[in-house]
Amino acid sequence: MSAIDQHTCKTEGCDKPAALQCPTCAKLGLESYFCSQACFRSSWNAHKAAHVVSDPKGTYNPFPKYPYTGTLRPEYPLTPRRDVPAHIPRPDYAERDDGMSMMERSYGNAQMSTVSGTDEETMRKVCILGREVLDIAARTIRPGVTTDEIDRAVHEATVERNAYPSPLNYYNFPKSVCTSVNEVICHGIPDQRKLQDGDIVNIDISLYKDGFHADLNKTYFVGSVDDASKKLVKTTRDCLQKAIDMVKPGVKYRDLGAAIEKHAKANGFSVVRTYCGHGVGKMFHSAPNVPHYASNRAIGVMKPGHVFTIEPMINAGSYDDQTWKDGWTAVTVDGKRSAQFEHVVLVTEDGHEVLTRRLPTSPESQLDRI
Repeated sequence: MSAIDQHTCKTEGCDKPAALQCPTCAKLGLESYFCSQACFRSSWNAHKAAHVVSDPKGTYNPFPKYPYTGTLRPEYPLTPRRDVPAHIPRPDYAERDDGMSMMERSYGNAQMSTVSGTDEETMRKVCILGREVLDIAARTIRPGVTTDEIDRAVHEATVERNAYPSPLNYYNFPKSVCTSVNEVICHGIPDQRKLQDGDIVNIDISLYKDGFHADLNKTYFVGSVDDASKKLVKTTRDCLQKAIDMVKPGVKYRDLGAAIEKHAKANGFSVVRTYCGHGVGKMFHSAPNVPHYASNRAIGVMKPGHVFTIEPMINAGSYDDQTWKDGWTAVTVDGKRSAQFEHVVLVTEDGHEVLTRRLPTSPESQLDRI
């Protein structure tokens, strides 16, 4: 914090003279003063909302001293949290200050995500809506578009379907979609950065409607992409398909990772180990855990009615990851690119059904042109 002329402390209930200003507010031209570091820290959860402005006059890197692994940088400020109409039902974490799902905390991995009857049909319909929103997001991708503009398109398409964007406020995630560019593995926060020709970007859509969550993602090319990136993205999609092809009653969840890693390694790539697929339905994340690498220790055997995601993250270099100081953005440790694809899969009596599959109206697959 930087010393400035004296004002009144912004901490609620404290009227002491203040001579310290929040450095982020100083960059944004906002007035906010504190009497001490202790008051600043105690007010942080409420105060940080002031850093979100609707009409940014200039962008900046909020973590200039962070040792970034690649060339990508966050571009702040973030736009305000987008409103969800009051009539749209929300998941249990949507209005909590900590964004915590008490249902997930209560059940954790003790409850397998299973659907049948009317619940199965509801889940199927919600997943179709998720696919529609992903396809809308895909049509916005081009050089010069900011990831925040993609977030706006996703948010508007979601609420138009009377659904809630599942990422919004989930453990305080600030946006309605995850946008992961180039070396970002997952959980990228949409901001003011413009997509550039040659980028790859993953769009991760999740929405909540009628008591169920859908969850799917896809990696897209932005403009003209180099052959190495095309190979990475195609291999990642093929890794997902090889795992989906295995799904049927009696298969062990831990066996999917071996098929994924075998194909990734055969093409010179590695498989991220920190993040995995998961059960999805009434909870955003539940059992089973679905690791994407070989020799994992996941428990459980597939049974009819089980519904879960498979979402391999494949890296061009090391499988290791680290997280930016925003607490969300996971990146490759060597700055090399990463790609991901995700589907929701239902185990049926004799095999499986991909609930988030392409629709007749979906845009042409970029990979079909390779």
